[in-house]
Amino acid sequence: MFFARTTDLVQRLQIARREFGLESAIAKLDRYDMLILDDLAYVTKAQAETRVLFELIAARYERRSMLITANQPFGEWGQLFPDQAMTLAAVDRLVHHATIFEMNVPSYRRKAALDRKRGPGRPATHATSKKTEKPDAD
Repeated sequence: MFFARTTDLVQRLQIARREFGLESAIAKLDRYDMLILDDLAYVTKAQAETRVLFELIAARYERRSMLITANQPFGEWGQLFPDQAMTLAAVDRLVHHATIFEMNVPSYRRKAALDRKRGPGRPATHATSKKTEKPDAD
């Protein structure tokens, strides 16, 4: 199993392409039964970056497993891949044999950050001030 932030892996693949070693770099990744690509939607939308990502997806198609996390539904991936045909081809390959988990839950990273900001012993929400009423003196 191999885990990487997608942006980091794409940068490494781009370097390999510039050095005429993309095929070799993808072959090295092929020794892993599972690639886990985190935060796919944060890949910069340049043609060169998305092309190496597509080449990785195409190379692993029907041969090796990939687990991809993304914070955008497939319908919005046209913003990720500047070439619409490449978008459709990438999604087609990814979903063909896929199990898709759609999780509509609050971000655990955001919750952790808020918990750190709040600090220990502080309430989850700040108390709102209410106007206090004085009891009638009868």
